[in-house]
Amino acid sequence: MNTTTAPKTLTMGRPGLLGSLARRGAYDWLFALLVVLGAGYAFQRYHASMDAYEQWILVGSVPALVALGWFWGPLRGLSLGVGAATLTAIALYNRTPDAFGADLGAADKVFLLKYFISSQSAILWMAVLFFMSTVLYWIGMLATTRTAGGSAAGQSADNTALVLGSRLAWAGVFMALTGTLVRWFESHQIAPDIGHIPVSNLYEVFVLFCWLTALFYLYFEQHYRTKALGAFVMLVVSAAVGFLVWYTVARDAAQIQPLVPALQSWWMKLHVPANFIGYGTFALAAMVAFAYLIQRQAEETRWWKLAPLGVLGLVLCFEPIVFRASKLSSSASYWAVYFGISLLIVGAILFGRRRIAARLPAPEVLDDLMYKAIAVGFAFFTIATILGAFWAAEAWGGYWSWDPKETWALIVWLNYAAWLHMRLMKGLRGTVSAWWALGGLVVTTFAFLGVNMFLSGLHSYGEL
Repeated sequence: MNTTTAPKTLTMGRPGLLGSLARRGAYDWLFALLVVLGAGYAFQRYHASMDAYEQWILVGSVPALVALGWFWGPLRGLSLGVGAATLTAIALYNRTPDAFGADLGAADKVFLLKYFISSQSAILWMAVLFFMSTVLYWIGMLATTRTAGGSAAGQSADNTALVLGSRLAWAGVFMALTGTLVRWFESHQIAPDIGHIPVSNLYEVFVLFCWLTALFYLYFEQHYRTKALGAFVMLVVSAAVGFLVWYTVARDAAQIQPLVPALQSWWMKLHVPANFIGYGTFALAAMVAFAYLIQRQAEETRWWKLAPLGVLGLVLCFEPIVFRASKLSSSASYWAVYFGISLLIVGAILFGRRRIAARLPAPEVLDDLMYKAIAVGFAFFTIATILGAFWAAEAWGGYWSWDPKETWALIVWLNYAAWLHMRLMKGLRGTVSAWWALGGLVVTTFAFLGVNMFLSGLHSYGEL
């Protein structure tokens, strides 16, 4: 018997690299070919404006994007769609060149640019779509879905509102990526020394935070086959969008500005995206932790025990709490409405916690998702911190200077390092783990925004 089963056992192992490539379909290889052709065109067209490091970044992005597209199928359609929309915008701009290149005035004249795919239009669409997605997720969360037998279907049923909320989240990611890439192109058309990757100021990184957080959530949504958590995760995305809308109007932040000397480095192209993968996944984990605590305390009737959860939830929704009053004086009415909406949302979640809890995935699923999100975020935040040290050495002559931003980045790193250590070594699970992950977002938010508002240092160019 052993001799007959041994060959079968040997052939049932995981296929190697060649076997994996052989199983790829025509669409996989077409996607890879289009990525290679697109990168080749970009290199041929813009290599003179790149230094050697930037050229290697472009080359390295090709296998990375192909691998991601093969790993998660929806990224292929997203990548190709964003590429087509961006190239369409570039072609429309290039129809009327001026002294520096494309005429950016076309954004006010050409219908598609004016209303859809110029950078500002696309990012405004992102804001609207993410807001709508959040509302639909909550409608779907609170709606009662009935089976054929007439009983409640529970959290596994994806009603129409949940499906639409998910699709609008995808559309928001699409518009955000299109707006980001078109803005990158627009910056190079203003003047030769203006062009830069759009991750250099609060406006640009908030756009980055919004689509990264939404995209990571959409991956986990598909992986765990539940859309119920979109109602929680999209709240933090909508909170960021709310800040972005205010910041755009109050500070005219959408205008493309030259880089300050400290940011004129290719390190920015690596450090900032890696950093915000960390921020985005930490925020995602915190909102999953919020859902976990709501589920665990669904039957709690003593309001004084729910008060800490309500206060912390309100702090997370009410981002302006980290700003000085002087920063808000010119927009008091806007933030009063924002505060009122945040208060209503948190109050409604606590009031309807039993109904919400019944539609959430099992606690084990929430705990696992929380862990995976923090693990991914910690890995990228570690990489970002190391890259930031190299960047600091190039810009300021030292790897570490205990600047307030660096100090708080270390505090964030230590916080999540301790969380992971306690989980992996001590088996930390459940309510304590969730409270820790939720409180971690307060620490992360202060490192991201509060340091820039209250503390001066080498990173003070990010101040409002």
